Amino acid sequence: MIDAHAHLTDERFRTDLDAVLARAATAGITRVLTCGEDVASSERAVALADAHPAVRVAVGIHPHRAAELTEHALGRLRSLAGHARVVGIGEIGIDLSGRSAPRAVQEDTFRAQVELAAELDLPVTIHVRESGEVVRELLDRLPRVRGHIHCYSEGPEAVDGWIRRGLHLSFAGTVTFPRSMGLRAAAALVPADRILLETDAPYLAPQPKRGQRNEPAFVTDTYAAVAEARGVPVVDLAGTVGHNAAALFGGRW
Repeated sequence: MIDAHAHLTDERFRTDLDAVLARAATAGITRVLTCGEDVASSERAVALADAHPAVRVAVGIHPHRAAELTEHALGRLRSLAGHARVVGIGEIGIDLSGRSAPRAVQEDTFRAQVELAAELDLPVTIHVRESGEVVRELLDRLPRVRGHIHCYSEGPEAVDGWIRRGLHLSFAGTVTFPRSMGLRAAAALVPADRILLETDAPYLAPQPKRGQRNEPAFVTDTYAAVAEARGVPVVDLAGTVGHNAAALFGGRW
């Protein structure tokens, strides 16, 4: 199994990250993608991956911090992207929940990072919150890139729009929540070669661990829920997701 999106540089992992990754290994998690939120966390993520063979990295500036993108910051991300454990650009995206920078600033930062990913031939990890139509319209005007929508939160009706744009869809612990029928319906619709699963740790622990700090080992609950929704054995889904991640992230994965 793999965890396609986490934030291992978060302060909540500061004191026990080794134990967290040991539990992940015991649970059968062979790869964890940890994502940057700004230049500093991207730098820490690269250092973390140097110390932990199962960890891979996406570097980028989160929409909550979109105002931090400067030419210097973009240059630093470009440099970090050359590291052997860096497999993507992220977490990037658009967040219209009211917690982030102004929309125009977010869009400029998103464009710059998509263009960087296209330049470097790296996939993107995209944050979409109350912004699906906006992100789809932006992508239509930008260089085509491969990548995935992390923590998919739309219903089944939006699946095809992302798939037609060449993207993968990644489901987090929210798909296990009792009221998430629409998410489970979406997970059942995604083509087998486009589905990924993640924790978004330390956020969004799956239902059996809800209220706890999330961690990569907990992704097993998400695999179980999505396997049930798709009507396939967990072991088969794990093989599919692992193959998809390797195909998406390439030789460094």
